[in-house]
Amino acid sequence: MNLLQRTDAYALGLVGGVLILLATGTAVGQLLTRRAGSGLDPSLIRAFNLRVRAWWLMWSVLAAAFLIGETATVVVFGAISFWALREFITLTPTRPGDHRALFWVFFLFTPLQFVLVGIGYSQYGLYSILIPVYAFLFIPARIAISGDYERFLERAAKIQAGLIICVYCFSYAPALLTLTIPDTDYDTQLLLFFFVVIVQFGDLAQFVWGRLLGRHVIASNINASRTWEGLAGGTLTTMVVGALLWWATPFEQPFLAAAVSGVSTVMGCAGAMTMSAIKRDRGVKDYGEFIVGHGGVLDRIDSLCFAAPVFFHLTRFFCL
Repeated sequence: MNLLQRTDAYALGLVGGVLILLATGTAVGQLLTRRAGSGLDPSLIRAFNLRVRAWWLMWSVLAAAFLIGETATVVVFGAISFWALREFITLTPTRPGDHRALFWVFFLFTPLQFVLVGIGYSQYGLYSILIPVYAFLFIPARIAISGDYERFLERAAKIQAGLIICVYCFSYAPALLTLTIPDTDYDTQLLLFFFVVIVQFGDLAQFVWGRLLGRHVIASNINASRTWEGLAGGTLTTMVVGALLWWATPFEQPFLAAAVSGVSTVMGCAGAMTMSAIKRDRGVKDYGEFIVGHGGVLDRIDSLCFAAPVFFHLTRFFCL
């Protein structure tokens, strides 16, 4: 069996493992729901079931994109990014002077970022600076041209924040597909799948450890369910899983896969905390209702947004 065949086998094994975990989670959730009098907190059971439902939807979309091909995967991620940015901007008060700037943000910079990513790694020099340089200069200039100076800095900064988080950072997830690992036939779709598995598993592990051992809340005014114990336990558990899944990565040693998994988990937590702070500032519970009972698209990808650029550059540093 050659390396490419092994990679295909590994991909099937990883996808199969995720499906087994989701099926197990669904079965456990249904069992706990039927035993409502078991003494467990009903709100905890409901939160668990909603998370499993959200993961089923997300993995179904992701698996369908993988089956169609790399271009379809980039398009799917681009559509998710566009929707997430829409949710972010919807919560951000805007004025008529912002609307033309937002037009260019949605219909030029957002699609162009993913077009450059889709072209390939040869465009890294462009897609790595398009938004943080050119878009960031364009947005305040375009708002200034409108002649509306009221809360000018605040308005420009909010649009820039949405663009950098929802589009720029998130685009580094499909950008993993553009990497070419030297001297191998490694399929980078497997790398993207590994990244999503690790970040989402890290989020789940933090939730479980936080419920089991959580005593010290990181920031109660931001997110009362995020604890230091949950972060530590979730990070260590994810590092173990990352090491066990080392065979599905281009990293040369298991400890590298574990280290990158740990960093990605911490960044995922940072993303969730940051987006929670924005929701508290805006006085809302969720960014939307895309997933009934469990928030919008941005509520589901906040961890991925913060982890993606870090994971991409660590992979680029260690594997290229």
